[in-house]
Amino acid sequence: MSLLEIKELSSGYDGEIIINGLNFSVNRGDYLCIVGENGSGKSTLMKTLLNLNAPMKGSITYGDGLHKNEIGYLPQQTVVQRDFPASVREIVLSGCQARSGLRPFYNKEEKKLAEENMRRLGISDLAARCYRDLSGGQQQRVLLARALCATRTILLLDEPVSGLDPIVTAGMYDLIKELNDDGITIIMVSHDISAAVRYASHILHIGDTVFFGTKEEYLKSEMGKIFTSESAGDSSDR
Repeated sequence: MSLLEIKELSSGYDGEIIINGLNFSVNRGDYLCIVGENGSGKSTLMKTLLNLNAPMKGSITYGDGLHKNEIGYLPQQTVVQRDFPASVREIVLSGCQARSGLRPFYNKEEKKLAEENMRRLGISDLAARCYRDLSGGQQQRVLLARALCATRTILLLDEPVSGLDPIVTAGMYDLIKELNDDGITIIMVSHDISAAVRYASHILHIGDTVFFGTKEEYLKSEMGKIFTSESAGDSSDR
């Protein structure tokens, strides 16, 4: 059974439908990239998958043992979030809140999990540092470690390399691929189609027309041919 099964999903905000009639599924171990033009509803879809927006129509079914509170999430950062005055350890630990429930403290198991995820992402040496004093790439690793504290199964990443320089961006993509190779299912919103077709196993392209399928199917489709050629042109312009 799929981890997520989306059927005839419509969602938006303020009564306005932004995405309409989506159908796709996500299986354990998939690496799904959600791409599309600005304003096509990529972030709206992400919030709906996280139950931050209620579907206007259709359904989202959680399966294969996945529960709603077992999804790790790395949102787009705001200026306020980048200036958050807490230590790296405190932020990573906060990913365990869904596990701790109403307890006013974290237990030994949760603290151990936080330490393991900081080691996993190479930020153990930053544990006592203030988050707002870190570079953009370091901050993203901290938030990724936090998201991993919430799940052992699936991560939702909303533009995880936004604002990062090319070298740090490449390192972040490699890190996400390593997590996927370790068995964590990835759903990532991205404006970078060239990266999507390099790393993803599946592509969901939303806009005036919708495509969902494997990366190979996307590259052979008319939509894929158009957008990958445009992406290659943009890269050559730079």
